[in-house]
Amino acid sequence: MAVSKHEETQSNNVNKSTTNGTNGNTSKTIMETHPTSTAWHQPQRNAYDFHSDTITTPTLSMLQAITNCSLEDDIYKGDPTTAHLESSIAQLAGHEAGLLVMSGTMGNQVAIRAHLGAPPHSVLCDVRSHIVNYEAGGIATLSGAQLIPVQPKNNHHLTLEDIKKRIIISNDVHSCPTKIICLENTLNGLIMPLDEIHRISAFARENNILLHLDGARVWEAAASTSNNTSLTDYCKPFDSVSLCFSKGLGAPIGSLLVGNKAFITKAKWIRKMFGGSTRQAGIIAAAAQTAVTETFGTGPNGEGGKLRVCHEKAQRIGKIWEELGGKMTWPVETNMAWLDAESSGIRIDDLIRVGKEEGITVRSERLVIHYQIADEALAALERALRRVIAEREQQQ
Repeated sequence: MAVSKHEETQSNNVNKSTTNGTNGNTSKTIMETHPTSTAWHQPQRNAYDFHSDTITTPTLSMLQAITNCSLEDDIYKGDPTTAHLESSIAQLAGHEAGLLVMSGTMGNQVAIRAHLGAPPHSVLCDVRSHIVNYEAGGIATLSGAQLIPVQPKNNHHLTLEDIKKRIIISNDVHSCPTKIICLENTLNGLIMPLDEIHRISAFARENNILLHLDGARVWEAAASTSNNTSLTDYCKPFDSVSLCFSKGLGAPIGSLLVGNKAFITKAKWIRKMFGGSTRQAGIIAAAAQTAVTETFGTGPNGEGGKLRVCHEKAQRIGKIWEELGGKMTWPVETNMAWLDAESSGIRIDDLIRVGKEEGITVRSERLVIHYQIADEALAALERALRRVIAEREQQQ
């Protein structure tokens, strides 16, 4: 079949934008001509905000990638930039195929609905997980499934023993059989050990139970220097994985759902049903591809990326807090430091107040370090921690 000049141009553009996220000439043009008064150039408040990594903002290089993306209708005929993102991330995660969705919540909900047939069915998960607490009851509403939230005995991660105590494998008509185990990695900044994932995966396969990973922040686990476990290693044991681009990676929008080809084919129907299909999806995909390359890095362990530095800064915060006599809720393993306010003898409202006086935003005991946090914000946070401990000692 002959290729039109327009299609050839679009193909060339997607190769330029998705290989390294930017085109040299376009980069120079945007940097020189884009108004410096806009939010793309100005320092953002998120550089002083520790409440989440969802507040990361897109970069000029993402904008540059968008100018080079293909602009085909992804629903009608497929979009080259989007297809490149879907296939490259699926390969990185060790799966056959991928599907771009608008959010991590959509990725989880589409995956679960695509996996499940007719009720009755239940989904087992960690009691602290996103699908339990932050997805508006979507599993019950959209999939007609019962949730089985499980508290990890070790207070760190679910184990096979935790799961066996609560899972429902029964033909009793009074029961709601478990059809999916949903794990989350990382969860509260904690890395789920790979050997435990393999134990749970083997058990699930023996019992014909599907395994889904909420991998919104699995990039953080793969980039951690505490182990040598790749993104592929973390994702391959699962039947499906949802990976988010708009948290620590900094893209403006989007997640990718990966699994085998049959699953992704079904997931496309569910995505359409949920209103999540988009037309010129290349605009979203181009920014996401750039975020992966620049923020996660070019290797399966985040080589050349920006996440490891965030982990080092979070560990520094945890160390300072403990040296001041404060207690931690969990160890610092990635980009989150969880202060245990009650055990430390402080009120979190006092830290919020002192943080505001120091020019930073703290909203809870969770302190999240993303790659756009300013060094002066870290210094201000250290001052705030010292002040709140000093206030505690004065009141004793």
